[in-house]
Amino acid sequence: MFSVIIPGRPCLTDIVPVDPQPNGQATKFAFTIPLTPDLSDLVVFLLPGTVLPPDTAAAIYIQFPSDPNGFRFIGALANEKPSAILPTSPPPNLQPGMTATLGISLEPIATVAPQLEALEAEKGAPGQLVRQTRQITTKVLAQRIIGNAFNFLASFASSDQDAVPLKAFRDWWSKFERKVDMDPSFLEREDPSASG
Repeated sequence: MFSVIIPGRPCLTDIVPVDPQPNGQATKFAFTIPLTPDLSDLVVFLLPGTVLPPDTAAAIYIQFPSDPNGFRFIGALANEKPSAILPTSPPPNLQPGMTATLGISLEPIATVAPQLEALEAEKGAPGQLVRQTRQITTKVLAQRIIGNAFNFLASFASSDQDAVPLKAFRDWWSKFERKVDMDPSFLEREDPSASG
């Protein structure tokens, strides 16, 4: 039904149902995961052909040894989102040979949704994939563009003249446009002229 991938390790498929139901369909499952090597992130996914019951999500929890809080919610899967990359945030000073328990619980979407919202609120804005960067002012941006042009054009000037051919400016403009196309943020770095 579920599988787990931890970077650098084989795919885990040894899921254990932990609450057998009278109908034979378990709703809670567990993986035991060695904590070494590093367990900073993991991928949980529905196996091909697995369909969760309607209005159900697979809530994903992790429990580390000697964690007084027990299982901690780290994410969820649904038919619409059959896989997730999840950070595990293990506590420091874990000993070799220790294991964590990854729990997966089939729960109503109405129960899982608020937990997902709370988890996203802890991380920052929901769905935020773009790192926040400081805004540069128009003046600083203009200074960086002109500085880039000046450094490029100065390389064409000879010691006895201050003029550069117009072709040199056209060449700079073409090169500048290519740089913007390849890396639009290059002007936001401290010294964009250092790269030419």
